[in-house]
Amino acid sequence: MLIFIVRRTLVGLALLLVASFVFYMLVDFTIDPLSDLRTSTDPSAPLQMEQRIEMLNLDAPPWERYIDWLFAFVTGDLGVAWRTGRSVSDLLGTAIISTIQLVSFATVAAIVLGVAVGIVSALRQYSSFDYLITFFAFLMFSLPSFWVAVLLKQWGAIGFNDFLVDPVIAPAVIVGISVVAGFLWQLAVGGGAKRRAIHGVIAALTVALVLVYMQVTNWWLQPRLDWVLLTLTSLGIAVTVTTLSTGLRNRRSLYTALTCVVLGLVLYIPVRYYLFSMLTPSMSYGLAALLGLLAIAVGMGIGWAWRGPDWKQSARTGGITAFLIAGLIFLDKVLSYWPAYMSAPAINNRPIQTIGDRAPNLGGNFWVQVLDGYTHLILPSLALMLISFAGYTRFSRGSMLEVMNQDYIRTARAKGINERTVVMRHGFRNSLIPLASIVPVDIIGLIGGALITERIFSRPGMGQLFIANLGADDIDPVMAYLVIVAFLAILANIVADLLYAALDPRIRVNA
Repeated sequence: MLIFIVRRTLVGLALLLVASFVFYMLVDFTIDPLSDLRTSTDPSAPLQMEQRIEMLNLDAPPWERYIDWLFAFVTGDLGVAWRTGRSVSDLLGTAIISTIQLVSFATVAAIVLGVAVGIVSALRQYSSFDYLITFFAFLMFSLPSFWVAVLLKQWGAIGFNDFLVDPVIAPAVIVGISVVAGFLWQLAVGGGAKRRAIHGVIAALTVALVLVYMQVTNWWLQPRLDWVLLTLTSLGIAVTVTTLSTGLRNRRSLYTALTCVVLGLVLYIPVRYYLFSMLTPSMSYGLAALLGLLAIAVGMGIGWAWRGPDWKQSARTGGITAFLIAGLIFLDKVLSYWPAYMSAPAINNRPIQTIGDRAPNLGGNFWVQVLDGYTHLILPSLALMLISFAGYTRFSRGSMLEVMNQDYIRTARAKGINERTVVMRHGFRNSLIPLASIVPVDIIGLIGGALITERIFSRPGMGQLFIANLGADDIDPVMAYLVIVAFLAILANIVADLLYAALDPRIRVNA
């Protein structure tokens, strides 16, 4: 393992060196830092041109300037954006954070939803649900990202903000949404006509009740997770996680998840109203992450307390359940500031934002800033997620179909193992092996390719930094962007190989 990592690291550094040289030559050939002075009618233009040539060392050949840039880059000096006078390190500091936020939200949502839908589509091969998902996936593949972004701006921001002026859903619309939800759910469930009908009716009634509840409680203007929604959602999480993790027949695992639900409901008021209020002055994303890790530890401890023949399964179920319930409590605290956020002059009752990554002159505490960041992330994350979702759906479907046709799957079924165990333990894990080589590289592709989305939504991320400085003929920020993306691409390939070996014990990375 160590030899493999060292060898791949050395090869990666060599590739990065060659790539940086090619990048520098291409960028230097493309840009012209003197373009504005060549067409200037200012009498002092020749003098300014001489000063700029001396400042940027343009008299030297490109390869010599590359060597100077390389030595400075290796020592940690990323250069200065000469048009603004700001250091490249400062520019990257804010741009990287904005891009990581965008890509993280989009990637997690695309992977979770894409893999889940792809697996269900594979299990319902050649069914109406499979054909519907296939059509939707190819539709998302064919749509350009900028067009998706424009549609989201029109209907996801402007349309929803207009809806919040008078948030009333007509009864016919509630019925229509419920019927569509029930229809899609019964397609996904599959089985006989009676089974599909029962599940479809239950899903339609559930959606209708939720929409009516939101309408009656004025949830659109005062969103919250009260005792009713928190209890129902927590129970749903416990049953779902247990079903996917170990199956409901594993009673100790189910009891672990239900214990986490009870503990979450008991701690809801102390955490929501007292702990978070005390931590608000010093609250940060780092502290929130530590609280999330604490929730995982508590959930795993509950699983260990229930013991059983395989307590690790219960601990896994408890950790996941506790983390998700803690996330619900955190989300409820954030939503409690929605009325104050809506009424702020910087928002003016139009919360879904279409430009930037934060509202100027908003103010407020940590929770208001988190809510503001979420509202700015919704649309660009959806734009990236929809396109990536299509890819993950097709990859996971094809991989799952290949795995489910293997001999060991037929052997497992012949031995009488229940279908959930066959699908989740024998099929699902092995279907992730091809995705292991795709996901890390795709994440880096999102970082490099998010520039269109960032451009449309005016997010000050890496893409905007690259476009703005390439247009300004400023080579140092452009090179910093290209080298960082190249480095991450090389790192992603190494991580993909390690994940591949971790998922498939037949593969050895030192082979």
